[in-house]
Amino acid sequence: VQLQASGGGSVQAGGSLELSCVVSGNIFSPNVMGWYRRAPGKERELVARIVNGGSGPADGSPDYGDFVKGRFTISRDNAKRTMYLQMTSLKPEDTAVYYCSVHDLRTLKLYWGQGTLVTVSS
Repeated sequence: VQLQASGGGSVQAGGSLELSCVVSGNIFSPNVMGWYRRAPGKERELVARIVNGGSGPADGSPDYGDFVKGRFTISRDNAKRTMYLQMTSLKPEDTAVYYCSVHDLRTLKLYWGQGTLVTVSS
C-alpha cells in the first residue's frame, strides 16, 4: 500500500489550498482516511479524518481538529482512490507538513503518505 500526497505549497494568509492523496494497493473496508500535520517544533496532530466503508452512523461523517473551525473540508472519491483536504482561510499557524493516512480497520495496519509542506505567510 502506498499513499502519495500532493498539493502543498506557499500561500498568503487567507488563501486556500487543496491537498490530494492517492491510495494504491489493497485497502479493506472499513477504514479511516485522514490528514495529520506536524508543525515545526510541535507534535503531530489530527487535522481531519473520515470513516470509509463502515456501516454505522459514523460512516462518511468527518471528524476535525478543534483548530479547523469550519475552514477545512475532508472528502474522498473512492472511484479515484483519492482523498482530499480543502483548506480555506489559511493562517500562518497552519504552516506544517501535512500527512495523509489510511487506517485499515480489518488488518489494523496504518499507512502514511510522505507528507506535503504547506507554508502560510502573513
